[in-house]
Amino acid sequence: MPTLILSPRYSEDSRVMRTAAIRAGWNVTRLTSWRVPDNAIATAIYGETMFAEVIAAQLGITLLDAPDDWLPNLPKSLLRRHIRISTLGEARRHPDPVFVKPADGRKGFAGAVYREGIGLPSPEACPDDTSVFMAEPVEWRSEFRCFVEDGVILTMSPYLRDGEPARTDDGDWPTTPSEIAAVHACIEELVAEASVPPSIVIDVGLIEGRGWAIVEANCAFGAGIYGCDPHSVLDVLERGCIPSAELTGGDALWARPTAHLE
Repeated sequence: MPTLILSPRYSEDSRVMRTAAIRAGWNVTRLTSWRVPDNAIATAIYGETMFAEVIAAQLGITLLDAPDDWLPNLPKSLLRRHIRISTLGEARRHPDPVFVKPADGRKGFAGAVYREGIGLPSPEACPDDTSVFMAEPVEWRSEFRCFVEDGVILTMSPYLRDGEPARTDDGDWPTTPSEIAAVHACIEELVAEASVPPSIVIDVGLIEGRGWAIVEANCAFGAGIYGCDPHSVLDVLERGCIPSAELTGGDALWARPTAHLE
């Protein structure tokens, strides 16, 4: 029977995923620490990025994800803005406003527009050689989260509109047919022009005056689900959680580096 392993940290998303897994007939194990019990197994892992890495390493599982340099190497027609991978030291010295975000998927600090390093974490908290994305600031009119399996969107949801949460007061995540069509078209163009991990979360958005573009990629095992269908999220999580002994050549291209256990 499939098994979902959840982080000890309770969140709205983890509760939703637990309910969806139970309804799908899965076993669910919410760990009380970052150590797995003897004889534990996992079909999918969901929680903080570092938690998933540590648990996967203990279980001999490989997690699939996009490498750090995947986003800036996409065709410029898919990005519609300048973006590159750099270091936090350079971002601290950058004289003009620039969007800065950790490049490894961990939330060391908030992705935002910074100038001359003001507001970035100190060198003591995050060293100068910390890998980051540096991107041209743009105005995003709307942003959508897509859980993608083997190049196909299984579920999607808006999450921001003009920088504000897209969720209504009654808990809905409304969208329009034209937005849905535009997001699907953007992902289809991405799949046609670039290599895409078999299990990934891809955010797509509308840039004011430029059009629809790829915002970023996120590891599925640590991504918020917003208004996405949790049952479809389970499928994407399972696709990206592979016993290392069964890893094939194609999937091995997207293997996330294994966490080092002490």
